[in-house]
Amino acid sequence: MVRAVVGEEHQLQSAEDRLFKSNVSAQIGLVIGKISPALDRAFVFDLITAPPNDAAQPPCSLLETPAKDDKRRGSKPRSQSQIDSSSLDIDCDWVAEHARQVSRMLLGGMNVVGIFIWASESAFKNSSLKIWQTVNRVAEAAPVFDCDVKERLIIHISYSPRRWTCRNCLLGSSFNSTSLRPCDFKMGKVLASLQTFKCTYNFEMRLPIFCETASQGNTLKDVLHNGISQHAMELKGARAIIDGHLELEEQTYSPNGIHKVEMLLPFAKDLITEACGGKEIVGAVVFSGSICSFSYLSPKESVSQAIEDIKGDIIMSLRSRLDIICDEADADIGSTVEGETAASSEIFSDKSLPQAVLHLLRKPCGLVFPRRVLIPWLADSFICDYLQPSETFEVLKDHFRELLSIETLADTSKILEPEVESSIKITKSFWDATASSQPSSKPVDQSRPRSDYDSKQSAKPTTSYASTAIAVLLLALLVGLVIFILDKRSSVA
Repeated sequence: MVRAVVGEEHQLQSAEDRLFKSNVSAQIGLVIGKISPALDRAFVFDLITAPPNDAAQPPCSLLETPAKDDKRRGSKPRSQSQIDSSSLDIDCDWVAEHARQVSRMLLGGMNVVGIFIWASESAFKNSSLKIWQTVNRVAEAAPVFDCDVKERLIIHISYSPRRWTCRNCLLGSSFNSTSLRPCDFKMGKVLASLQTFKCTYNFEMRLPIFCETASQGNTLKDVLHNGISQHAMELKGARAIIDGHLELEEQTYSPNGIHKVEMLLPFAKDLITEACGGKEIVGAVVFSGSICSFSYLSPKESVSQAIEDIKGDIIMSLRSRLDIICDEADADIGSTVEGETAASSEIFSDKSLPQAVLHLLRKPCGLVFPRRVLIPWLADSFICDYLQPSETFEVLKDHFRELLSIETLADTSKILEPEVESSIKITKSFWDATASSQPSSKPVDQSRPRSDYDSKQSAKPTTSYASTAIAVLLLALLVGLVIFILDKRSSVA
């Protein structure tokens, strides 16, 4: 249960000044920060105002209940009773969609932890149910990875009277008097005390394509979604090496500098090998690449939390990229000629490939995943975005303007592109599928971190397997010939 909230003083005061200068009577936005159940407190890094919706209307506005005698008296200044009866009209769906897209841009240890409301005291009190519903929608759209925390924050910035208050919102299916609880709120220097952890994580997933009767969810989207979920389970049991030393619970780290993290993966089952044993496989999806992950640890949190945040960041980053290519696929399929069916693999372009039914594809194909780029944000922290192979940094400027209300992007020379390109290869022949599942001639120790060398070794062509098969065949023929000659000589004798 969150009992105290500490906000970054500089960012929150800047947000307050910006809101007062806007001259709007109501505003809504997202709270970016971190909830720490172990400490019973939360940290707020920044407030991000929700942009206008598709109809160019503000997502939050003030509703006023007119007095009964307005028509007879004409327009007059609002009375105190009219002011007290005002409430908020909030576009919950739009705020939730904004939260979903912003959450993709946050690194480990940074999350959408609630909403802020800029409104009068009376309007806020008269809209408790609507605000609670909005927080629940935001929590659904931007969940915190593998976290059982059922609470979010509501920060109210009141201009009449002028003050800050914070409430802990309990998520659930019904609203009651205990759904919104006040908590202590203060400002301080939060960002300067954050500890930074960085991990370059190389991965390779080999996912089976089953025959039509074996699985109903056999699109590339389904296969990748299941594969990422399976990989999340494997990663959950991983240990970490920090700055060359095995992770220790009691170990402390300086907030200065970036601490290097390497993951030690446990032994895992090979899905393709298992599928081959059941003779249900008709192909394979080989998904490999590199992820640059960051996590930010708040003061007094244990180092194990930083490792959990990195694991969550890796999986959420993969899911975000899958969502991006699936969104493009939906748009591409929606633009096809009416009457065409997705059953025909010929209509799928590179963009719409995620919706393709894999066992209907007639030839091997591939797809490049969006790459993560890192942009300097608050203090020494980064925020991220994703670029398709054909996109440039100009796209980042549009994203930041629309989602974060940042008109000018930082110097593009400071934008980092640390990742190796992630790709998806779909094979259709049984030989390619089984060959990709065979262990290499030199066993790989999976108790150590996966390195770039391991990725290159796993990406070698399957020519060696073909050579081995041919050699075995020639040896069998030679042995048979020798046996035949010896048998013939014994019969003659």
